[in-house]
Amino acid sequence: MSAPTSLTTPQSSYRGVFLFCSAIFLFVVMDTIVKYAAETYPPMQVVWARYFFHTLLMTLILLPSQGLKLIKTSRLKIQIVRSMLLLGATICFFTALKYVPLGDAGAVSTTAPLFVIFFSVILLKEKISFRRWVAVAVGFAGAMVILRPGMTEAHPALLLVLGTSVFYSLYQIATRFLAGLDSSVTTLFYTALVGSVVMSAVVPFFWVTPDLMGWLMLALIGLIGGVSHFIMIRAFTYTTASTAAPFQYTQLIWTIVFGYFAFGDFPDNLTIVDASIIVASGLYILYRERRQGRA
Repeated sequence: MSAPTSLTTPQSSYRGVFLFCSAIFLFVVMDTIVKYAAETYPPMQVVWARYFFHTLLMTLILLPSQGLKLIKTSRLKIQIVRSMLLLGATICFFTALKYVPLGDAGAVSTTAPLFVIFFSVILLKEKISFRRWVAVAVGFAGAMVILRPGMTEAHPALLLVLGTSVFYSLYQIATRFLAGLDSSVTTLFYTALVGSVVMSAVVPFFWVTPDLMGWLMLALIGLIGGVSHFIMIRAFTYTTASTAAPFQYTQLIWTIVFGYFAFGDFPDNLTIVDASIIVASGLYILYRERRQGRA
């Protein structure tokens, strides 16, 4: 199976990367609010809010003008699978944020681009050189040191962040499959709808009635989530998954900044060093891809 091909130029790639980085920034803003919300509400309720309000806002804004075109898709199965992958990533990450600092979660989540490269080979049949495989292995080893298996310093919830990277990388691959097949609005709507339906069946078992501020916070999570994913979908119409993937590392910068100013958390030296190793391996992968593209 291979992803749809599209004509890309340096200018369109730059536009795609800019959109991708903008989406990453907004994701960190959302995650910061999620961590605040998780202090009061169960993670499953926060996940529900992220999808429910996303769906509600899209329905109110787009349904009057789009009508049935909003749900018209030529790839229903891929839309559902993609949405479930994102839901899995959201559940893992929102649950982890309840227990671990934002910066530490951001450090482990930098493994996502490495998984994108791995799954690009399996699912998109992309060619990866031996040196890039070595870079992937080095980056993953850095993540394992951050997790510190067998040691007590790392919270077990960081394993959920690793699960987030797996789910999220597969989500990005699925997004690339849909680029150019369905409209960005349709793809975004299915992202919200599938998560909203699934979580509406789950949330009654975890419900805590919010106050006014709680409702506003939960609604804001859904709004930012929806805007972020729309930007992400648009990014993949201008660039490939493997080109954009290394810029996932900008998330690490923003999670450290927001974690410090919002919660007073700062990753320890070992986490920063190992996160730097992961980032360096990803940037090396990007460098090799650029050189091959010019060859």
